[in-house]
Amino acid sequence: MLNVQSEKSVPVPRPRLLRLEELNPVIKGVTVVLCVLPLSLVFDPVTTSTALVMTLLVTWIFGNVSWRRWLLLFSPFLVLACGYFWTAAVFPREQPEPGSAILWSIGPVRVTAAAFQVALSLGLRTLLYSALSLLFMLTTDPVKLMLSLMQQCKLPPKLAYGILAGFRFLPLFREELSIMQRAHRVRGAGRIRRTPRSLLEALKRYGIPLLAGAIRKSERAAVAMVSRGFTGTGRRDFYDRIRVTWRDWAFMALMLAIVAFSCGFSYAMGTLRWYNGEL
Repeated sequence: MLNVQSEKSVPVPRPRLLRLEELNPVIKGVTVVLCVLPLSLVFDPVTTSTALVMTLLVTWIFGNVSWRRWLLLFSPFLVLACGYFWTAAVFPREQPEPGSAILWSIGPVRVTAAAFQVALSLGLRTLLYSALSLLFMLTTDPVKLMLSLMQQCKLPPKLAYGILAGFRFLPLFREELSIMQRAHRVRGAGRIRRTPRSLLEALKRYGIPLLAGAIRKSERAAVAMVSRGFTGTGRRDFYDRIRVTWRDWAFMALMLAIVAFSCGFSYAMGTLRWYNGEL
C-alpha cells in the first residue's frame, strides 16, 4: 500500500526574487566591504542602529538562515559589545567636561551623556559589523567561494583547491581524534588528571599521530592533484560556472542604499556624527 502524503504536509518554499545563497560570493563579499568602509567613518548610534536593523531584515527576508544558529554565532559578539559599552562608558578615554550632564553615578563611578553616546556607538558598531559578517558567512558556500575567486579574481587553481582540500580534512581529523580517544579509553589510558603535566602528555599522545596522519593525507592529496593536472600552469576550464548576474548588482545597490538611507536618516534627525578619534 502506498503511503501518499498530503499536499499540506509538504513544506512549500517561500518564493523570493533575491536569494542570498544564489548570489556571486565575490560580489557579495565586495558589497559587505563597501558597506563597512563608509559605516566606519560614522560614529553615532542612530546611523549604526538603523543600518543594523535593516541588515537583519535583509538577512531574514532574502536569506535561508537558521535563526538558532545565527543567535548562537551572534551571542559572543553581543557579549563583546556589552563589554565594550561598559568599558567605554565607565572608563572614557577623555575626561568629561565640567558642564557635561551626568546620567547616573554609583560612588566614584560616573557616566556622562557624552561617554554614554560614545559607548553606545562603539557597542552598536560591533554588532553591525558582526551582522554583516554573518550575512556573508551563513549564506556563502565555501566551494562556490573558491570557484568564484578562481573565475572572477583569477586566484590560482592550485592554491584554491589546496585550501578546499584542507577544509575537507577538518572533519576527518575530528573523527580520527574521537577514534583515538575511544581506543585509549578501552586500553585504560583515556582517563587523565587535569594537571599541566598530564595535559601535555595527552597533547603528545594525540598530537603526534594526528600530525603524522595529516602529513600522509597531504602527500596523497598533492599526488592526486598533480596527477589530475592541478600544477598551477596552463589555462583551466570549469564545469560549474559562477556568473555575475543582475541580482548581484541589485544586492549591492540594496546594501549601499541601506547605508545611504541610514546616514540620511541620521542627518535628518540631527544626530549624524563623523568619527573624530573617539577610540
